[in-house]
Amino acid sequence: MITELKPGERLDDLQRSHLHIIQSPEKFCFGMDAVLLSGFAKAKPGESVADLGTGTGIIPILMSAKTQAEHLTGLEIQPESADMARRSVCLNGLENRITIVEGDIKEASNLLGAAAFDVVTCNPPYMIGQHGLVNPKAPKAIARHEILCTLEDVVREAAKLLRPGGKFYLVHRPFRLAEIIGMLLTYRLEPKRMRLVYPFVDKEPNMVLLEASRGGNSRMTVEPPLIVYKEPGVYMPEIYEIYGY
Repeated sequence: MITELKPGERLDDLQRSHLHIIQSPEKFCFGMDAVLLSGFAKAKPGESVADLGTGTGIIPILMSAKTQAEHLTGLEIQPESADMARRSVCLNGLENRITIVEGDIKEASNLLGAAAFDVVTCNPPYMIGQHGLVNPKAPKAIARHEILCTLEDVVREAAKLLRPGGKFYLVHRPFRLAEIIGMLLTYRLEPKRMRLVYPFVDKEPNMVLLEASRGGNSRMTVEPPLIVYKEPGVYMPEIYEIYGY
């Protein structure tokens, strides 16, 4: 496996089903938000999944172990990240289940096919604008700030990619929740499940997990809060379960 790595890359053990992923700390490494989304999202046997802005492929790779989805497609605009994702897919022997496509989220439905998927997932850039960015072209900046795509781009393309009744799963920041729900409704994606993520039980939530259904009825379940840490450096039991430790 090590011979597959390029300068600056490392191989990380995902602690689940003997899966590994190639990452480059200088570019961008996946965070807890991606792991939590892979645990929140559901895919039934035989279903197809598209992950928008897949980065190094963390969500399709984890969902290949956590679900019985027939096929997962990751779309990534940054060539180096897409290359790492493809090599990780090969290292894990998942070529028959996961396809990595290099391309722009804004063109997702043209690249991947309209109404071609049962499930769409996305861990998008959270921050609006480019204020304070030293290098807006840097991979970490692109992953965190709405430089190459906006929330509307993500929601619009997710709606186009989904079959009627298909599910869209998103992780984002609570401070944009009103905007997110409004955008989902604009594109006829009905919010169905929501779960707030708290770093500690006495802190404000810093993530929100959402499920929306294309053309669904108006009814949303708010799930119990997800608390990450029992104490500094010690996860709550549910977090260990989601990670697979």
